[in-house]
Amino acid sequence: MLPVSLSLAWSALSIQRALAVEPQRVGSVDHQLVDEQSGIVQSRRWPDTYWVHNDSGDEARLFAIDATGAVIVPPFLEQRYHTGPARRRTKRGDPPPWPGLTVEGASHVDWEDLATDGEHLFIGDMGNNGNARRDLGVYVLREPNPRAVSSARVLSFIPVAYPSQSSFPAKQWHFDCEALFTHSGRLYFVTKHRATGQITAPEPSADLYRLDSWETDHVNVLAHVDHHADLGGWVTAADLSPDGERLAVLVGAPTPGLWLFDTPEVGDAFLSSTSEHLPLGDVGQAEGVTWASGDRILVTNEQRAIFELLLE
Repeated sequence: MLPVSLSLAWSALSIQRALAVEPQRVGSVDHQLVDEQSGIVQSRRWPDTYWVHNDSGDEARLFAIDATGAVIVPPFLEQRYHTGPARRRTKRGDPPPWPGLTVEGASHVDWEDLATDGEHLFIGDMGNNGNARRDLGVYVLREPNPRAVSSARVLSFIPVAYPSQSSFPAKQWHFDCEALFTHSGRLYFVTKHRATGQITAPEPSADLYRLDSWETDHVNVLAHVDHHADLGGWVTAADLSPDGERLAVLVGAPTPGLWLFDTPEVGDAFLSSTSEHLPLGDVGQAEGVTWASGDRILVTNEQRAIFELLLE
């Protein structure tokens, strides 16, 4: 064990390094059909490719972008569609905006986050603002090549439920989820909490759940794994680093920040492991986070801006 003086010095050094990490704006998704950006995940199959989607109420579709926010369109369709901001069509032959990659066999109730295991994409239809939904679940699809196809078909829909929710809406509004990630072949969920009956009143606590079964013909009850009493804000996204060593958890109101949790040596109680906290300052309504590399994190907001954090 370190002497108390050395331990305190090391703690102060860690905090100082965390505070020195400043988010830098590096791009934006300037495409008219991406109007309320929510989840993001980096592809592990295709270079310089990230998948994003809109928040609730959009069509069942994804948009592929690069690290600057430029929208990716299959080359054979580039002449048929345009990308970028809305523009007036001055003549009949002007191309319409690129509609994104259609996710066939899915519906978009309230998609909130994306995750990947390197082969599949997982779309979390887990938005539950009023804590009253009974149709929560995850769409699974084999990750398509965004430069080669314009649609992908869902392989399965995995319906899920929380083990402690017995009323709809719940008595305690702790059953919304905007954060999804994979670890060791399992899918995990970090919940977003509100004061009961108050959609706009955040609570800074969070729970971690794990999906242990993948049945498609009945509801899969999630396993409760861990709890954190105070993250400073409600959770809006999460992503595990490419090497599997650190979990990034993005939090919003009242105090926007990014938590980095070490992957536990035993078990999967991420929220109880060693952590660092990075204040984010003014990054807008941050809704998405993904690792671009082992020391580089991208944060996105609903206003479609992309911020980069370079970790030391």
